[in-house]
Amino acid sequence: MQYRVKLFLATIVIFLLVGCFPSNDLARQEYHLQGNTMGTTYNIKVVGENLNAGKLKQDIDVALKQLNQEMSTYIADSELSLFNKSSSPEPVEVSNGLARVVKEAIRLGKLSDGALDVTVGPLVNLWGFGPGYRPETVPSDELLLATKAKVGLDKLTFDNGLLSKSTPELYVDLSTIAKGYGVDLVAELIEANGIHNYLVEIGGEMRLKGFKHTGELWHVAIEKPLSNERAVQQIIVPKDNAVATSGDYRIYFEAEGQRFSHIIDPNTGKPINHKLVSVTVIHPSSMTADGLSTAMMVMGEERALTFAEENDLAVYIIAKTDHGFVEQSTVKFMQYLK
Repeated sequence: MQYRVKLFLATIVIFLLVGCFPSNDLARQEYHLQGNTMGTTYNIKVVGENLNAGKLKQDIDVALKQLNQEMSTYIADSELSLFNKSSSPEPVEVSNGLARVVKEAIRLGKLSDGALDVTVGPLVNLWGFGPGYRPETVPSDELLLATKAKVGLDKLTFDNGLLSKSTPELYVDLSTIAKGYGVDLVAELIEANGIHNYLVEIGGEMRLKGFKHTGELWHVAIEKPLSNERAVQQIIVPKDNAVATSGDYRIYFEAEGQRFSHIIDPNTGKPINHKLVSVTVIHPSSMTADGLSTAMMVMGEERALTFAEENDLAVYIIAKTDHGFVEQSTVKFMQYLK
């Protein structure tokens, strides 16, 4: 599954993650697990004694494969793809995983006044960032209006485990939140195995708990919002939380002398066009942090900060100015700065 709508690798884990092996510390071993999922990679670090790392990785791969089969828009017979292809308004029963993600997506959509809209898929596809890989050209106003008419969270209903749509062409794309859910799913699986010191990262979204084998807290680096290099902007200590970052500086195309971001504003139907370039959210749930970071990228600098403060969120933003980047954070975020 390829999730191109959300920025990949917006945060950097500041330790090397390779292979699947224990460290030399026999008292508290660190195991590195890595693999591929959702069109990106996962990297996991767990700390424990005498763990069966091979079996744990196998269980993780099974869980992530099931997630793909439920929510991918790149798999033709996935649960979500079949819902999107159906023209019926009749409610359908969905899996527990899909139900969990859709329910949170709708909640965050309402909370953000529509800034997060998982029905925006037709617009994402129109602008060339979906599974169709359409030409990187600017759509006409007529086509944009016609496509925009197909979008709207009010056309999607989830009630008592049943999912339905009021218009046959409604298309749901969970790429702004499903990677975060994948992180939560893996973290919950790890904890179910009695492991309480770990770091899970999928495509840049992550969740951490406990300590490294050295007894130190996990440290994470937020990336500078540059498209031509990889560098650290800020180091944070998230403690027992998830971290998600969204930005507009890696996935884009240029046409007619303009740069068009992969992040679509549901209100205009067009790529965002403001000074905000990166939003990082710290929250207990990676799924929630994932969705919120995208929603605030859509909002823009001032509205995002107001929204974050009103909802008591730990948020760090980077905006571009004529004199370079400007960083701002909410009061709640400051406790995580190194």
